Amino acid sequence: MGYGFKANAGRGWGTAGRGALVAALLATTGIAGTVMLPGAARAQAQASFNIPAGSLAQALAAFGRQSGTQLSYEAAIVSGKSSPGVQGVVPREQALARILQGSGLTYSFTDSRNVLIRRPVAAGGADAAGAIALDTVDVQGAGGTVGYVATRAVASTKTDTPLVEVPQSVTVVSREELDDRNVQTLTQAVAYTPGVRTGQSGYDPRFDVFTIRGFDTTYNGIYRDGLRLPGSNMSVFKIEPYGVDSVTVLRGPSSALYGLGSPGGLVDVTSKRPTETAFGEVELQAGNYDLWQGQFDVGGPVDKDGKLLYRLTGAVRDAGSPNVLGGGVNDMTYIAPAITYKPNDSTRITILGEYMDYETPASLPFYGWTGGSTDTFSRTPGDYNSQKQTQYLIGYLAEHDVNDIFTVRQKVRYGHADTQVRYTGMNSLDEATNTASRYSAYVHDKMDSFAIDNQVQAKFTTGAVEHTLLVGVDYTYLTLDDGIGYGTASDYNYTYNIAYGPIVDPDFNTSRYKQKQSQLGLYVQEQAKFGGFLLTLTGRQDFVKTTNDDLLAYSSETQKDDAFTGRVGLTYLFDNGIAPYVSYSTSFAPNLGQDINGNTFSPTTAKQIEGGVKYAPTGFDGYIAASVFQINQENGLVTDESNPLYQVQTGEVRARGFELEGVANLGQGLKVRGAYAYLDLTNVAGTSDTLGLTPSGQPQNTFSFWADYQFQPGTVLAGLGIGAGVRYTGATWGNSLNTFQNSAYTLVDAKLSYDLVNMGQQFKGWSMQVNAQNLLDDEYITCDAGYCYKGMPRTVIAGVKYRW
Repeated sequence: MGYGFKANAGRGWGTAGRGALVAALLATTGIAGTVMLPGAARAQAQASFNIPAGSLAQALAAFGRQSGTQLSYEAAIVSGKSSPGVQGVVPREQALARILQGSGLTYSFTDSRNVLIRRPVAAGGADAAGAIALDTVDVQGAGGTVGYVATRAVASTKTDTPLVEVPQSVTVVSREELDDRNVQTLTQAVAYTPGVRTGQSGYDPRFDVFTIRGFDTTYNGIYRDGLRLPGSNMSVFKIEPYGVDSVTVLRGPSSALYGLGSPGGLVDVTSKRPTETAFGEVELQAGNYDLWQGQFDVGGPVDKDGKLLYRLTGAVRDAGSPNVLGGGVNDMTYIAPAITYKPNDSTRITILGEYMDYETPASLPFYGWTGGSTDTFSRTPGDYNSQKQTQYLIGYLAEHDVNDIFTVRQKVRYGHADTQVRYTGMNSLDEATNTASRYSAYVHDKMDSFAIDNQVQAKFTTGAVEHTLLVGVDYTYLTLDDGIGYGTASDYNYTYNIAYGPIVDPDFNTSRYKQKQSQLGLYVQEQAKFGGFLLTLTGRQDFVKTTNDDLLAYSSETQKDDAFTGRVGLTYLFDNGIAPYVSYSTSFAPNLGQDINGNTFSPTTAKQIEGGVKYAPTGFDGYIAASVFQINQENGLVTDESNPLYQVQTGEVRARGFELEGVANLGQGLKVRGAYAYLDLTNVAGTSDTLGLTPSGQPQNTFSFWADYQFQPGTVLAGLGIGAGVRYTGATWGNSLNTFQNSAYTLVDAKLSYDLVNMGQQFKGWSMQVNAQNLLDDEYITCDAGYCYKGMPRTVIAGVKYRW
C-alpha cells in the first residue's frame, strides 16, 4: 500500500479441582486413555537426546532444542571447547552433565526452564583458574536462541514449540542479528526474511510498512508480546528496535490463534525483559543527515535472592531527514521500564511499560505517473510538513505453573497514540517566478486500545500420545477519534526556499468521525505427538462489533461480524532433524476506517494451503526451511489511487509462491542468513479492468543474504568484525492497471566493528561499530498505486558502546 500524500491461580489447587479440570479438558477434546498425572510426569523428567560429539557451542544449542530448556552463558567460555555429546533417553540434568564433561564448566537451574552455565567460582569471587567470575553473561533470548539461530518460537503456536514442529513457515530474528545490522526500524529488522516486501512506498520514516506474501500487515499484522498493536488511518503504533529482544515472522493466515489478522501473516515483536544477571550498556551514535542518538540498556536483580528483576531501556535521537526541501526531522524519545517478580520457580509476573515521542516529515517527494519518462519529483517544503506522534503502552505478562501438567497465563496491555499530521500540496506553479500556490492538510488521530489474552495450557500423555492442549479467551477494545481538513496555505518560492507567510491548521471539513471496535475470541489448540507424527489442530470463534459515528453527517452505523477460523497441520519428525509438513489455515479481519465516500469496509477473509520441509540438523547449528503455498484473499484493502489518503476494497486476490531460507552459526565467528522468495500474485475476481492483473508494488522474485564474521582470539585481526549483505528486489508493477513497471534493484549493506579490549585490558567493555544501508548509494524509484517514490539513500551510522 502507498502512504504518499499529494504532498492468578495459586499453587493451592486441591486434587479434586485439578482432576475436574483434567476431565473437562479431556471431554472437550474427546481424548480417551490414561492421563499422566503430576507424580508420574515428574518421574518421567527425561528426554530423548541425539547429540553427537563435536563443538560444545553446537552441543549446547542442540540440548536447548531437544530438551526445551533455555541456556544462558558467556559466549567466550565455550569458544573452542568440545563435547562428547550424549545419546539416548536420559534425564536432562544427566544429559547436560555429560555434554559439559571435560569443559571445566558447571551449570545450575535457575528455575525449571532456565539454566545458567559458568566457570566454577572459588571463594573470594575468582574462578578455578584464578580469573574473576563472570561479569558479562550472554543471556539468550526467549526461544533458545544462540547467535542467529533460534530453535523455538512462542508466537507460532502460543506455546513454546520447536520451529520444526510448527506446520507453518516461521522466521525468528535474534537480538544479536539486530545488533549486527544495527537496524533502526522494524522494517529494516524484517528486510532479510523470505516473503517480506519492504520499501514498497520508497523511503518513508513515518510507518513500519511491509507486506508478507503480497498482503499488507500495517494495520492487522503487527503484534507486541503476543498482543495486537492496532492501527487505523494515520495512527499506527511505532516500534523502536533498540527495545526489542527478537522479531518473529509467521507467514500465512493466523486468525485461528490471534483473531483479526493479515492473510499474509503477522510479525510478533518480543520486548526486552529483565535479566537474572546484572549488566549495562551505553552507546552514542552519529550518522549522516545530522543524526545523533544516545541509548542505554541496564538490568539485573534488585534483591539478593533474585526474586525481583528490572530492566530499563531508553534512547534519544536528533536527526534530519533526506529529500525534504528546507529541512525535515526524524527525532525520537523512547523509554521502556520493565520489572519481573518471581516469588518462586512456578510464578513469573513481568510488567512492561513504554513511552515514545517522535516526529518525522508527513509528506515526502513523489510524482504521479503520466506515462512519460519524467523523473521530476514534487518538492516538499519543510515549513508545514510534520507528523508527530506520542504513544505509551503499559501492561503485564503473568504465568503460573499450577503443577507439572497445567500452566495458566494472562497478558494485558493498554495503549494510547496521539498523531498529528500536517503537510502542504501544490495547486499550481508560476514558472516565471518559480512560486507555487499551495493547499494545506491537517489530520489528527487519537487511538486507544485495550487487549487481554487468558490461556490455560495442559501437557499430558494418553497412552502413546503426547498432548499439549491450549484453551484461551482474548478480548480487544479499540477507539479511534479522527479528523481530516483541507485549507489554504501561503505561497512558496522554490528558488529561495522561502514561504510567504505562516500556515494555520484548517478545520476538520473533510472527515470527522469516531469509531469503536470490540472483539471477543475463544480458541482451542491441540498439539498431539505420536511417534514421529505431530498433529496441530486450532479452532477459534470471533465476535466483533464496530460502531462508526460520522460527526459531520450526524449519522451512526453499527456493524457486527462473527467468524470461525481454523488451522490444521500435520508434521512428521525424522530422527535426523528433517520435518516435512502440510497445513490449511484461514483468517478474518474486520476493517476500521472508511472510504472516500464515507462507507465502512467489509471484513477481509482468506484461506491458505501450505506445504514444506524444515531441517534442524542435530550436529550442525543451523536451520533450513522451504515452503510452497496458495492464499486466496477476499475484500482486501488497497490504496485509493484517486486519493492515497483513503483506501478501497478489492475483489479476490490469489497468491502462489515458494520460499526458501537458511540461517546458521558456522563456528569460528561466522554467522549467515539467506532467503529467496517467488510470488505469483493475481486478481482473480473484482473489477473487469484489473481482472487477471497483478496488484502493484509486489515483485515476483526477491533474494537476500547477510554474513557476519568475527576474527577469533589468537589471530592477527582479533577483535575485528565485518559484515555484508545484499538485498535484491525484482521488477514490480507501478499501478493496478499494470501499464508500467518498476525496474529491479539490488542494495548492499555493510558493517565494521572492533572490540577495543584487544588494544589492552583498560579498554575492556568498549567497542565500536559502523553500519551502512545502501552502501553503494544506488538511486532507485519504486511506484505503487500510481505514485512513485525515491528509495532510501545511503545512510551511515557509527557508534561507540561501553558494556559492563
